[in-house]
Amino acid sequence: TFMQTAENWLEYCAGEMKRAGLFFGHGTDNAHDEAAWMVLHVLEAPLDGSFANWDIPLNETQAEALEELLARRINERRPLAYLTGKARFCGLEFIVSPQVLIPRSPLAELITEQFSPWLNFNEGSRVLDMCTGGACIAIAMAIWIPECTVDAVDISGEALEIASKNVQLHSVGDRVNLIHSDLFEAVDKTAYDLIVSNPPYVSKGVFDQLPEEYRAEPKSGLLCGEDGLDIVLKLLDAAPGYLQPEGILIAEVGESAETLFEFLPRVSFTWLEFDKGGDGVFLLEYDQLIACQPDVRDLLEQRKYV
Repeated sequence: TFMQTAENWLEYCAGEMKRAGLFFGHGTDNAHDEAAWMVLHVLEAPLDGSFANWDIPLNETQAEALEELLARRINERRPLAYLTGKARFCGLEFIVSPQVLIPRSPLAELITEQFSPWLNFNEGSRVLDMCTGGACIAIAMAIWIPECTVDAVDISGEALEIASKNVQLHSVGDRVNLIHSDLFEAVDKTAYDLIVSNPPYVSKGVFDQLPEEYRAEPKSGLLCGEDGLDIVLKLLDAAPGYLQPEGILIAEVGESAETLFEFLPRVSFTWLEFDKGGDGVFLLEYDQLIACQPDVRDLLEQRKYV
């Protein structure tokens, strides 16, 4: 079978994955794209869409590697990025392992547009990426917005080990500073122009219903208490103490957006829209964060006793 072309193999892998009823959502959203990613991986070809040589045959080694990858993807129900050790985000390649979530945030669209029209960066702009995981968001910001320096914070030492490999891979060690901290605990009182966060926000009810592929990811990166809002509320409370007066907070809360809206009806969240799909991302300016602090604190107080 190994004399088949790359295209034959792509069709074969896509068909097998469809039949197996896999879930796609960790870098691709369908069997065809995932199969293309698999084939390009064994060919050691770039994943940036530039490969056009689909009529080349796979040699025996490549064919065996592909069959093994396909079998693991189907049998283990693990995201492909964990099987290859690589993922793409914002047009860049990153190292991933089961210690970190696989990057897939709609924040990518904001990063590649340099957060226009919300912010204008200049030399010395400071950005904080809270709950950075493998630091994909932090590094992408450093590369797409060369004027800024980024502090990238995570509570997981294991995640920061992967983050540090990614910082080296992209040679951005001079502008991306990794900080081991439980939220703001070990963060200096710096006035940031932008705080970005894609924190854990999945509620217990939603987590229990997730496809098996998500269970291969670190639970602590997804699950956040009964209703998914524990960390987001702490962020809303603390953020103004770390922002410039013209600064903004942008956070992704996914399907917990509705609950947040119910809890804080008086907060004027701006919910961002994305051309490439995705939702559940809000933006708040410094003044709005200050204005909503009493409501947020009341809510945090009530939740202590729940």
